[in-house]
Amino acid sequence: MNIISTLLDNLNYGTILFLMFIESSAIPFPSEVVVAPAAYHAAAGELDIFLVILFATIGADLGATANYVAAYFLGRPIIYRFVNSRWGKMCLLNQEKVEKSEKYFYDHGTVATLTGRLLPVIRQLISIPAGLAKMNYWKFLLYTTIGAGCWNGILAALGWYLHSIVPENELNDKISEYSHQIQLFIIVAFIIAVGYFVIKRMMSKRGKSTK
Repeated sequence: MNIISTLLDNLNYGTILFLMFIESSAIPFPSEVVVAPAAYHAAAGELDIFLVILFATIGADLGATANYVAAYFLGRPIIYRFVNSRWGKMCLLNQEKVEKSEKYFYDHGTVATLTGRLLPVIRQLISIPAGLAKMNYWKFLLYTTIGAGCWNGILAALGWYLHSIVPENELNDKISEYSHQIQLFIIVAFIIAVGYFVIKRMMSKRGKSTK
């Protein structure tokens, strides 16, 4: 963790890519502590905001690909054995988290690799069920890039905004406060959207049955 702290204190495009690779693979930690501070520094002219989003998204893609490939080739028994091992617990993994991501994937189909990138807990692990289901890699990569890019864009906008109102010594506290609000908003919006499409489909089926 000392290495992670050092990298977080020295954000550049290389460290952003590396940290987001880690965040999206076997050692999940909040992407908020990477992208938003990097965008904060971009607002100060130290980095380019678009390159921050680009390298963060590439890092997320690489980390997600690592999970996808491991799940694709190793299969469920070995993945779950690792998750339940001491090494898995050191990576902050557990069977409940992976089962939750699997259920989300099978409930929502392949598009879950896009929407799942916007949801806490699911975000880092959604690539595992995609690999287990042997989802087409290029479709997986496309959906992951869109989802990760959207999330990184939101975090970058937050960091850029905070630069004008918050001194750097208060940045982490404000990022935590705002990121919880953003995640809550996304979850509520997602539930409303799912409810809308479910009701619309039910009404469509009912309309067809009455004809």
